[in-house]
Amino acid sequence: MAEISKTVKPLSVNPLKSSQPLGAALAFLGLARAVPLMHGSQGCTAFGKVFFVRHFREPIPLQTTAMDQVSTIMGADENITQALTTLSEKSKPEVIGLVTTGLSETQGTDIHRTLKTFRATQTEFEQVAIVPVNTPDFLGCLETGFALALEAIIETLVPKTGHPGRRPRQVNVLASSMFTPGDVECVKEWIEAFGLRPVVLPDIADSLDGHLVPAEFSSLTLGGTPRREIAAMGESIATLVIGKSLDKAADKLKARTGVPDVRFGGLMGLDACDAFTQTLAQISGQPVPEKLERKRDQLQDAMVDSHFMLGFARLALAADPDLLAMFTRFAEGMGAKIVAAVSPARAEALTELGINITIGDLEDLEHLARRHDAELVMTNSHGTETARRLNLPLLHAGFPQYDLMGGYARVWMGYRGSRQALFDLANLLQTQHHDSEPYQSLYRQDSPSAHEIGTAAATDLVC
Repeated sequence: MAEISKTVKPLSVNPLKSSQPLGAALAFLGLARAVPLMHGSQGCTAFGKVFFVRHFREPIPLQTTAMDQVSTIMGADENITQALTTLSEKSKPEVIGLVTTGLSETQGTDIHRTLKTFRATQTEFEQVAIVPVNTPDFLGCLETGFALALEAIIETLVPKTGHPGRRPRQVNVLASSMFTPGDVECVKEWIEAFGLRPVVLPDIADSLDGHLVPAEFSSLTLGGTPRREIAAMGESIATLVIGKSLDKAADKLKARTGVPDVRFGGLMGLDACDAFTQTLAQISGQPVPEKLERKRDQLQDAMVDSHFMLGFARLALAADPDLLAMFTRFAEGMGAKIVAAVSPARAEALTELGINITIGDLEDLEHLARRHDAELVMTNSHGTETARRLNLPLLHAGFPQYDLMGGYARVWMGYRGSRQALFDLANLLQTQHHDSEPYQSLYRQDSPSAHEIGTAAATDLVC
């Protein structure tokens, strides 16, 4: 069992966490023709938009109810109504994600009551699905906001049915916030290799993977999980849940549809990948494809090649709980030691780890890494200066990544992603030995000791 402690400080120094509203907005950005609407001030939304644009390097559709000083005190229900009306009339979205922020939560807003009033008075917009979710940014982190949004999406868009298996080749996938667009694409190809059809919720590989489109501008998401596909999730043969943070969302989906599920903490490392592959083979009734066998062999070879560098390596990790737990299991499986682990929030995924975990910020990570002589740091771009002060290599992971091109598209999961992670870890760890003198054989002719050794050998021969 993990030993979890919370740092006691009057403020956060070099914050690690991203807020719940950002996590909820990220989930809605994975739905087709959708737009997240943040109920808060313009600054709340603008700040979040900057994070998304710098990370994905793409235009991000994100709207705000623009609360000001007056509406904050007197009530902002009219702001919600006006924003929903304007978006429905001008953009004609399929889904609007109504997300609260710290300002509106502190004010005491009731978005569910306001939404009922809107539905009763604005009947001409009944075709637009509106998903309300409470995500105060003074609680939780990006991961918890993402999970809350998925729960709300399932409650709002998935009807209660009793027809599991009606589509015997369709498989649901609930993907945690730790997924990159590259990871989602990898898992979709993995499932399709067994002749199955995945419905990923949310599908950020289709909307945030970074591809050129004919349209110069769109006020809605381009790509993502279609609303009709979400409504048909109750007819799938099975649901694959990846990430401990989505357990509640998975429970709700199972209760509404009766579709059986299989749950995974992550998909990094040989054991985790093998378990996922065997599950797909059982669901599909198909043998494991040769190309997956080949990728498995490649991962095994990489494990052999890199185990000298990774064995007993001392790592310092800081990330949201699901990613931290997955990477910890992966690194420890290669013999590495996690000497510093920091998470922005408590979660069930952390309790299963056998390490000491601090709920804190990147200052805590820096102190722990220095105290325990860490050799490598793994965290998001906020940890760049931390790694520089520690004079340690940094492996970028998590959200946001604004000082690394293509970080959002990286594949971490699966046999291929695990293999690349091993190579990257080994290469970064090798840079820590730059101060070691290169080996030089004593028997080389230009070696200072070569003449002495030859003379000694000749003397022994004469004797």
